[in-house]
Amino acid sequence: MPDLIDQMADALAKPGSASSDFDLNKDTSAPNVKLTPAAVLVAVRAETRTLILTKRSARLKHHPGQIAFPGGKQDATDPTPTAAALREADEEIGLPTAITNVIGTLPAHQTVTGFQVTPVLAIVTGHYDPVPEVGEVSEVFEVPLAHVVDPATFRVEGRRWQGRKRYYYTIPIGPYYIWGATARILRALAERMS
Repeated sequence: MPDLIDQMADALAKPGSASSDFDLNKDTSAPNVKLTPAAVLVAVRAETRTLILTKRSARLKHHPGQIAFPGGKQDATDPTPTAAALREADEEIGLPTAITNVIGTLPAHQTVTGFQVTPVLAIVTGHYDPVPEVGEVSEVFEVPLAHVVDPATFRVEGRRWQGRKRYYYTIPIGPYYIWGATARILRALAERMS
């Protein structure tokens, strides 16, 4: 495990700028609006070197059925983005804070939906059986970290959104299609780890 912690800490120490959903869309600038603070937990199991992801419930109003990190809006009771990410991971997938070793944070990611998302990198060091919160999460699954931090794995795709073509990163893996903010955050990590 020390080498994995060192790899992630080294990645965080490398220079890099904040990312956004607008990175690949040079003809569109991010709107000048007050962003809502949020955080996600980029959690890797130490023993298997797999990244923990969720499939959002199809019943959710926002981003139903999409692949995401556990996380969400930073509440007034959360003193830091890290605290928000840990709380959300416990609520959404039953990940105990006691076995979650936080390494640090990537620069914040701005979404098209008005959130400023802080990715919190962590290593899960103990036994853990996921318990999805059925109202928010339909599935908890894991993918090899090596796959999602390999820049060659990423593709750029596009679709029409609000009258113009919008481009974004994707990572297809098995039955899963990772895209949007989740894929862009992983791309920022891949750029630092490669």
